[in-house]
Amino acid sequence: MLDLLPDLCDRYGQDVRWLPLTMQDYGGRKVYYGEVVTLRCFEDNSLVRDIVSEDGTGKVLFIDGHGSCRFALLGDQLALLAKQNNWEGIVVNGAARDVGTLATMDIGVKALATCPLKTEKRQTGDRNVTLTVAHTMVYPGDMLYADLNGILLSQRPLDLSFLDAEE
Repeated sequence: MLDLLPDLCDRYGQDVRWLPLTMQDYGGRKVYYGEVVTLRCFEDNSLVRDIVSEDGTGKVLFIDGHGSCRFALLGDQLALLAKQNNWEGIVVNGAARDVGTLATMDIGVKALATCPLKTEKRQTGDRNVTLTVAHTMVYPGDMLYADLNGILLSQRPLDLSFLDAEE
């Protein structure tokens, strides 16, 4: 299944929120979904390591870097750690780096752009807070669905069993 989001919009149009933000796909996994864990941080990815070190089974990390692309909030080392801890994907409202390597990894990664510069480590940021990104609310515990068409959010898990019948 390459186009999950159009099918979800057709079936659950009233139950989903579209994130109207153009992001690039950098990870090797193009279709992914999971429960949202949020992190708000600005040009400091110290807390990303802490979060992706935890079990991420069935989860997607949504990092709100306020759209800044001056420093990369995610690179291959953190993505590898996330993959090893079973995270489904990572969304960055900011920049990523090591994108050639990210493309070879079986994890979903979306970001606004690339930047080769790493962040400073100041241990700043807010975890599990409600985010506002592109005039869209992103709540901890939301379900996030992503593919090459973009990102959808839902307050509850959506039944995907109808997709098996279509194949």
